[in-house]
Amino acid sequence: MYSDLIKKITNHLERVSKELQASPPDLYIERFNIALGQYMGALQSIVPLFIYMNKFYIETKLNRDLRNDLIKLFTEHVAEKHIYSLMPLLLEGQSTPFWINPSTMANIVKGLYMLRPEWVQMAPALFSKFIPNILPPAIESELEEYAAQDQKLQQE
Repeated sequence: MYSDLIKKITNHLERVSKELQASPPDLYIERFNIALGQYMGALQSIVPLFIYMNKFYIETKLNRDLRNDLIKLFTEHVAEKHIYSLMPLLLEGQSTPFWINPSTMANIVKGLYMLRPEWVQMAPALFSKFIPNILPPAIESELEEYAAQDQKLQQE
């Protein structure tokens, strides 16, 4: 039953990934956000349905958790395949106000961080706008530089 569930979800995720690849650039970010949101929402229903299998087979025999396995599937079959197309669009959207809906941007950035925290290194400034404590702590000797950056941002 576990392997059937994994196969079924893998097939679905591969279909989602192909649909994203076929998306035009102006709809790509929104469609990725929808796919991420729908999948994470579906996990809220799927995991409780298979709670017995999770408790007595996956956790005890495989020493894993169904929710983590399903998140890993999304990461491997969708997010990893699209991260290098998605990140430049997110960075462009960050520099163009309201090109991307702020809630969409926040959902995607937080979702990517949840899937794979090391993706922060691809765009630390982008991730730091939505996730606290991503950047290293401030250093007292650089306070004037921080103030200058703040003034520059306020003028823009």
